[in-house]
Amino acid sequence: MVLTISQLAAYAGVTVRAVRHYHAKGLLAEPERDHSGYRRYDARAVVELVKIRTLAEAGVPLAQVRELLDAGEEEFSTAVADIDRRLRAEIRLRQRHRERIAQLAAGDSLALPPEAVAYLDRLRELGLPELMIAGERDAWILVAAQLPERMPLLMKLKRQQLDDPAIVTLYRDLATVIEWDADDPRVAALGDRLIASFEAADTTETEAENRDWEITDELAELLDSVFLESVPIARRLLKQLEERGWRGWTKIERIQPK
Repeated sequence: MVLTISQLAAYAGVTVRAVRHYHAKGLLAEPERDHSGYRRYDARAVVELVKIRTLAEAGVPLAQVRELLDAGEEEFSTAVADIDRRLRAEIRLRQRHRERIAQLAAGDSLALPPEAVAYLDRLRELGLPELMIAGERDAWILVAAQLPERMPLLMKLKRQQLDDPAIVTLYRDLATVIEWDADDPRVAALGDRLIASFEAADTTETEAENRDWEITDELAELLDSVFLESVPIARRLLKQLEERGWRGWTKIERIQPK
């Protein structure tokens, strides 16, 4: 029985384009053309093409298909085992990709450890707005990337802070502050309040807290930039604090007043 390329493709369950592709790759021998210029195939070509299709569908790279078709039984078994190991590795990799995609859908847990996610959830329980929580999340992502081993301690400190009603009140006040315009007249009073709280704190206590954080000046500057970019009054507020002898937001330190 003599077949046209279309008939061959139909019998083997592939497209005519696939047949031509296999010819081009040297996987399927190209037959002589008849007097009309058409390729004519026999039953052996169908069998060969089905084998090629089966191997390709199993994930065998086309570069290896010819090698497997020509291999002996033992060599074929070894090659199939190698391909199986490769496919298993690819499946594991794709599974990890799926897990990462699932984390994308999970939001906070994408780049944060569980204790940080729990801290953000606590802020939500306190009724703080998502805008403020988003700023916290971005800042903690930066910290977690640089100081992953410190995150359990840092989150413990933050949870302890949230047990203080005065801190919770300050957080709630700051939640409204982030929506103020840069020229809001209330910024001056806010600065006075913050400075009063800094001055009321024990200096040795502040220094001990800074040691617990162990954040480099470079990371502190990066974290401050999150504050500057997300809060309209940030630049004006930090300038006011610096004029009164306090510098920074992430690592607040005493300086000579300007």
